Order: sequence, then structure tokens, then C-alpha cells
Amino acid sequence: MSSRNRELLALIPASLLVSLGFAAVFIQRDEFVGAQGTNRLTTASLTYGGIFLGLCLVVHLFLRWRLPHADPYLFPLVATLACFGLVFIYRIDQTLAADQAKWFFVGIVAFIATILVLRDYRVLERYRYVIALVSLLLLMMPLLPGIGQTTNGANLSVQIGSITFQPGEFAKIGIIIFVASYLRDTRELLSRGGRQVLGISVPPLRALAPLLLVFGAAMMLLLVIRDLGTSLMFFGGFLAVLYVATNRLAYPVIGFALFGLGAWFIGSHTAHVKDRFTSWENPFGPLYDKDGGSFQLAQSLFAQADGGLFGTGIGQSLLRQENGDIILPAPQTDLIYSVITNELGLAGACGLLVVYLLFAERGFKTAILARDSFSKLLAAGLTAVFALQVFVIVGGVTKTIPLTGVTLPFVSYGGSSIVANFVLLALLLMVSDRSRRPA
Repeated sequence: MSSRNRELLALIPASLLVSLGFAAVFIQRDEFVGAQGTNRLTTASLTYGGIFLGLCLVVHLFLRWRLPHADPYLFPLVATLACFGLVFIYRIDQTLAADQAKWFFVGIVAFIATILVLRDYRVLERYRYVIALVSLLLLMMPLLPGIGQTTNGANLSVQIGSITFQPGEFAKIGIIIFVASYLRDTRELLSRGGRQVLGISVPPLRALAPLLLVFGAAMMLLLVIRDLGTSLMFFGGFLAVLYVATNRLAYPVIGFALFGLGAWFIGSHTAHVKDRFTSWENPFGPLYDKDGGSFQLAQSLFAQADGGLFGTGIGQSLLRQENGDIILPAPQTDLIYSVITNELGLAGACGLLVVYLLFAERGFKTAILARDSFSKLLAAGLTAVFALQVFVIVGGVTKTIPLTGVTLPFVSYGGSSIVANFVLLALLLMVSDRSRRPA
């Protein structure tokens, strides 16, 4: 069976999941109002599933035309993740679900446009410094007066007219493109090293200077906007590409040690970040109240524990009390993983994580199969950033690391995240098509 036919077959279960998920929501609501004689269980769930399958078929036919040799499982995995997002956001708020569906459509348009406009992604190497500059400007945008928005103490968003987006979602792709392109030319110098300092071979400064300048500026901007979650995602992706390029374990070890030292310093001297660490260390401590910093994390842990092994059922988790008080804050964004764990249980949450792991496996396999250095580094970097984004948000809501405001890719509510990750998917599929194309 050809790869595109395998992709087509894999899309059918994803569409069935949409229909079944919406049907479960409608059944729960029907039971709630059934005593009043109102029947809300209709064929709408089949309609939504059909629309979703139709959009997926459009993408499938496009890939069959433009990227016939691309990995057949990456897009079906993304479709499965989108199923979780659309169903659970609809269960939380129908209005937000309509917005999410619109952004899913915009993401598909951006996905198709990326493949059509770029044609050959290797042209990005020529504009690496322009891409780096644009990425830094994107990171600076939330600091600009008039358009910058502050959310929970961090400068993450930009509002221009009626449109609000997070420019950091797009900056992560640009920084990875720059790092992959630059390391393609300097990997030999960085691998061999130069002078010995404390027993460690240090590469020549002329090879490191441009890389450290651009990436250092990006990290400083992230620290200024007080977004440690995105900082960890950027830094982890950078170290992953550096390790793949040089095959020297010393780089990621020293890098993560420096990041930990920097995180400790910022946490000790910045009130907002310090509260995050305090809430993480003791979520049931003095900050635990509905206005305190640890309320969100504590309620997240309660919700996940309440789900048990198989969950309470879709639509059964309590998000608000009868008087309107919030029980689970930000369920459509930061804590959507906790909602999924509560309603589908540990089994459902593990199923979601398995989908993410499969996506990461296919992404890294794409990097292994790539025939040139830039393609290999680009695929490895994009996959690492995607996987780290999942780790940061899931680790935050499960108290593995301090909670930050990073979105769960293709699942959390947010247009910027969906569009940016569709662009990331397009780049991965372009690398995959080139690497799998017959010689």
C-alpha cells in the first residue's frame, strides 16, 4: 500500500473520533435537560465529523499532489490531536469552539500556503540573518506600548485591532531555521573544538559569536517578558540542534546547567517568577486561594486525581460552582490537559501523550532520513521544540516543573499556536518528502 493511501486510511478513525466526541457531549447535555422534555441529541455530531473529514481530505489530496513521498502518519496524528481540542473546547464553551474551528481552517490555509510559496525550503538558508532579525522583532512586540498585552504577569500577547496573537509562537520557528542554517556551516569547527579550558575543548570564538549573539538576544528578550516556559522551549530546541550538529554531549549538559542557574537567579529576583516557584514547591501553601498563584495548580492536581483510571466521562467534570465561582481556572488553555485527564482518566491522558510521542518519533525519523545537513538539523530542531512544548505544559499541570502559560499543541484554545504549528508541520513534511523521494 502506498504511503498516501495509508494516510487516507489513518484519517478515517480521526474523523470518527470527532463524531463520537461530539455525540458524547450531546448525550451528556441531553441527560441534563431531558427531564424538561428537550431533546438535544441530533445528527449534528455526524455533520461535524463529516466537515472535519472533508477538510482532512482536502489536505490529503493536496499532499498527494505536492508532497507524494512525505511521511504518511504526521498529518493523521495532527488530525487526532485536533479532535481532542475541538471536542473538549466545545464541551467547555461553544463560542470558543467556533473560534477554534475557524483557526483550524486558517491553519490549514497557512499550511497549504507555506508549501506552495516555499516550493524548496532550502531557500531559507539564504535569508537566515533576515529570519533571525524578524524573529527577534517578533519577540519584542509584546513589550511595545499600545499593542503589548500582559497575561498573568507575563508579556506574551499582541493586540492589533480586533486580532490578538502570540508572536513567540512564530519566533520559535524562525530561531530554529537560523540555528539549523548556521550550524550547517560551522558544525565541523564546533565539533573539533579549539583551546582547552578547564579540561573542556572550547571552539573558536569566531564560530560561536554570531550564534551566541542572536540566541543570547532571544533569551534576554524572553527573560524580560518573564516567560520561562517559552525560554525553556527555545533553549531546549537550540541545544537539541547543537547536539545533533556536533555529537558532543558537553553542549547540552553545560547548556541546561546554565539555564538552571539563570532560572534560579530570575526566580530569586523577579516577584512574578518567584511566586511561580513558590506555588510549584507548595501548591497548598499560603498562596492557595482563588486569587492566589497556586490555586490553578492545586485545582489541576485535584481534577486529575478525581479522574481515576477511566475518567468521569466527557462533560462530567465540574468547571464552575452554581454561584459562578471558578473551580478549574483557564480550562480551555493552560489546564485543558487536566480536563481531559478528569473526563477520560489516566487511560485517556496516556492515549493523548502516546499520540504526541508518535509525532515526535516520526519527526526524528524524518531527521534521520534527511540527506543533507540543513534538512537534518531543521527537522530535529522543529521536532524538539514541538516535543518540549508538550513537556512544558504537561509537566506544569502535573507539578513536574513550575506551571507556565504555554499552549498544548493543536489541543489548547489559541489561534497563534494552531497556525504556527501548522507551519511547523508543513516544513517537516517538506523535509520528509525530499528525504523519501526516490534517488
